Amino acid sequence: MYNIIRAARIAAIITASVLALTFTTGCSQEEKTPKYVFLFIGDGMGQTHVAAAESYLSYKEGKLGGEALTFTQFPVYGTCCTYSANSRVTCSAAAGTAIACGEKTNNGTIGLNAEGDTLKSVAYELQEKGYKVGIITSVPINHATPAAFYAHNESRNGYYSIGEEIYKSGFNFFAGAGFLDYFGSDGKNESIPDKIAENGYTVCFSEQELAENIGKDKIVFCQPSGKEGNAKNYSLEQDGQAKDIELSTMLEYCIKNLGTENRFFIMCEGGEIDWAAHANSTMETVKDIMKFDKAIAVAYDFYLQHPDETLILVTADHETGGITLGNADWELFEKEQAEPSGEYDNNSLNHKARVRWTTGSHTGGHVPVYAIGAGAEKFAGRQENTDLKDKILCK
Repeated sequence: MYNIIRAARIAAIITASVLALTFTTGCSQEEKTPKYVFLFIGDGMGQTHVAAAESYLSYKEGKLGGEALTFTQFPVYGTCCTYSANSRVTCSAAAGTAIACGEKTNNGTIGLNAEGDTLKSVAYELQEKGYKVGIITSVPINHATPAAFYAHNESRNGYYSIGEEIYKSGFNFFAGAGFLDYFGSDGKNESIPDKIAENGYTVCFSEQELAENIGKDKIVFCQPSGKEGNAKNYSLEQDGQAKDIELSTMLEYCIKNLGTENRFFIMCEGGEIDWAAHANSTMETVKDIMKFDKAIAVAYDFYLQHPDETLILVTADHETGGITLGNADWELFEKEQAEPSGEYDNNSLNHKARVRWTTGSHTGGHVPVYAIGAGAEKFAGRQENTDLKDKILCK
């Protein structure tokens, strides 16, 4: 069934590819930001991470290649430079700020330029134009990448004050694993969720609560695993607890809450990709990219209903791990498949599949950009990460 759905999506994407050829790059005087804008950020996701995920999909189908993720079939492809204001290798804070605010800044800085001046993110600019705003992530809501769209702080580690900017933003929908520094860095403050609730937001800690409150103007959803304290690593497998929900499900609720009668901007981050790549964990990286792609498929299905009014943009803040794919001995790979689970431990998989990681940190490589929909053609070719904001705003 998954392959049938994917085939249908690919057929529709090919049609969109043909239509995209009729456009020219740049903004005309008549062009405006599309009514519905989805910005997906795969944290740490370089081009080879994507290739690894597609290689795994092909391997499952008994092929050497040919299987594709939803977003890699989008008709427009480009690349982004990722260096920060003070380093050729960026961090998520500086890269998130560059994407969100259109200006390079120093590593570790959120929503401020290199001189410390406050920047205005694309989310705030669209909010001023009447757009509703949703910020979604698979990791803590006050982590660097989502924070770049609503917060301003000299340090990405100022988690508590970053969390306080959620209710100051007035954005309509937040969702993620929960919060870091839940009770402040010393553990003695009022919890971030309580402060948010006191300032006009409905805070939900389960899918049932979220479903019951859809339609409220301002919602913050935290995964059940992040209800009592610092957000834990995102996981769907929690014995004896309410299960955390997938990134794709959070996006579905966000779209439902913002509504099609309203213009909206949604930033959706697959934050776990970076965490898995830091650990050089190939299968976790692949699985996290597939979860990310599943969320993008939700947006793509929305696009099919509103093709002339929707823009979907998929990129990354930086590359993590310096992953490479070598010439695998697939016959040996299959013979030594672990039993009975059919899984490989990480070291075995990396060895047999000829996957190599060059670092446990970030790299300075360019990252991919994929786009489809209204105005997508502007994102083709080489660009700075700081260019994305103005292209979304059609400035």
